[in-house]
Amino acid sequence: MDQKVENLIIIGSGPAGLTSAIYSARARLEPLMIEGEEAGGQLMITTEVENYPGFEHGITGPELIAVMRKQAERFGTRFITRNVTKVDFSQRPFKVWVGDKLHLAKSIIVSTGASAQLLGLPSEKQYMSRGVSACATCDGAFFREMEVGVVGGGDTAMEEAQFLTRFAKKVYVIHRRDHFRASKIMAERTMKNPKIEVLWNREVAEVLGDGKNVTGVKLKSTVDGSTKDLAMQGLFIAIGHKPTTALFKGLLDMNETGYLVTKDGSTYTNIEGVFAAGDVQDHVYRQAITAAGTGCMAAIDCERWLESQAHG
Repeated sequence: MDQKVENLIIIGSGPAGLTSAIYSARARLEPLMIEGEEAGGQLMITTEVENYPGFEHGITGPELIAVMRKQAERFGTRFITRNVTKVDFSQRPFKVWVGDKLHLAKSIIVSTGASAQLLGLPSEKQYMSRGVSACATCDGAFFREMEVGVVGGGDTAMEEAQFLTRFAKKVYVIHRRDHFRASKIMAERTMKNPKIEVLWNREVAEVLGDGKNVTGVKLKSTVDGSTKDLAMQGLFIAIGHKPTTALFKGLLDMNETGYLVTKDGSTYTNIEGVFAAGDVQDHVYRQAITAAGTGCMAAIDCERWLESQAHG
C-alpha cells in the first residue's frame, strides 16, 4: 500500500509550532502537527500573559494557546496529540514515528521548545504560577513592592535579579556556592545594586505558602546543613533552560547546551527540508512573541523550499 507523504509535519505545539501551522495551512500545505501529550509548551504553565500584542487586558497562557490552535485548525491543520518517539532524517521523505505508527513527510518544522530547569521540589510544583516562576520578564510586574528571591549564580540569574529590582522592593539572590558563575560585569552589577542581597552557600529546601500563594522559603546551608525560614512573596528559578532536543541528537546540529543551530537569518537546520523555530533554537530571547515570529519564518522558509523542490 502506498503510504501518504505529508507536505509538512510540525513537531511541537507552542506558539512557534502553532504560528507555523497557521501560515503553512493558509499556504495550502495541509500540515500535520504532532503536538505532543503535553501540548502548548511553556505557556501552559503561565497564568497571566500581559506582554503579547493584541490583548489589551492580558490573557492566560492556556487561553492564548487555545485561540492559536483554533486558528490553525480553521485553516486545515490536523493534530495528533501524542509524542513523537523516533525520527529518521537521513533521506527523503523524512520518517517520523508516533509509537509504532510511521508518518512520512517532504519537510519538517521542529518546534519542540525548551523547559526551565527546576529544583525538583514538590512545593515548587505546587506553587508554580502562584508565586514561583521561571521567567522574570514574563512575571516580574506582578511583584510590585514585594520581596522576592532568585535562585541561581549564572548570568541569567543576575539578569533576572536586576530586572526584578524595577518592581520588587527587595530581591534576594540565593546561591549554593560562595562565588558566582556569572560574568564579572554581571556579578559586580548585582553586588552593587542596593535592592539586592546575596545569600551565599544556601539552597531552597522548600517553598512555603498558605495553600494559595508563596509566603516564603526554607533555606538550607550548604556548609553546615542548618535551616532558616525567610519571608518572600515570589521565587524565580534561574538555573538554566533545557531545549527539548534528545530526539534529534546526532541528526541535527546543536550547540554545546543542546539548542538546535539554524543558519543566520533563517530557520534552516543543517539538513535541507528540516527547519527549526522557537525556543528549541533560541536561547537568547525565549518569549512567546519571538517564538511566534520564528514560527512564521519557518513556515515561509519551508513553503519556498518546497516550491524550489517542485520546480527543481
